[in-house]
Amino acid sequence: MVRSLRPSLAPLPDVWVFDLDNTLYPASCSLFPQIDRRMRQFIAEALHLPPDEAFRLQKQYYHQYGTTLRGLMLGHGIEPDAFLAYVHDIDCGVLEPAPALDAALAALPGRRLIYTNGSERHAVNVLERLGIARYFDGIFDIRAAGYIPKPDAESYRRMMERHHVAPARAAMFEDIARNLLPAAQAGMTTVLVRGDAGGWQPPEGEGPLDHVHHVTDDLAGWLAAVVKSGA
Repeated sequence: MVRSLRPSLAPLPDVWVFDLDNTLYPASCSLFPQIDRRMRQFIAEALHLPPDEAFRLQKQYYHQYGTTLRGLMLGHGIEPDAFLAYVHDIDCGVLEPAPALDAALAALPGRRLIYTNGSERHAVNVLERLGIARYFDGIFDIRAAGYIPKPDAESYRRMMERHHVAPARAAMFEDIARNLLPAAQAGMTTVLVRGDAGGWQPPEGEGPLDHVHHVTDDLAGWLAAVVKSGA
């Protein structure tokens, strides 16, 4: 069960760890589907597969390894930088500046980090388009993780070690519930960011959600309320 659906953190975290895609911007803006299509195209071209077989392999590797890239590296020796450059060659113009999130991030005490299974370049492009890049003290991307993706616990250990994150004084925000499990096990407060404007429902196929401490469909509003309640 989700233990709390209301913004309440006391004391406020020292470190705020944010996933990037579909967390800092709504999935409805359709940025990530561009990445999804380019993954399929890359696999089809690199492995000489028809589109439907490339799609099947893409999703198989995602579910099996946490990222499609990890499966391609282990199963086919794909060079990761070529893959990342190709799939992140997208149009970020579909994103609009986020003034409410800008104000909410500005009010947060402590450090703010990005933790993504994507590349640093992609993260910078997204943050700049949203107009919030200046708030982040670091980006921990898939390269920094040694290409070990979330939700592998080793990736979280490396992130916390590199950025000196004390988990008991940190909060992590994600749109994928299973990616919050290692964070909760390490001692972080976890927040599931859902885009369901009509009300939250447990995500299908995610399994038990005891590790999710808070749920919101309005990240900026939730952060503002948390800071206000902790002031």
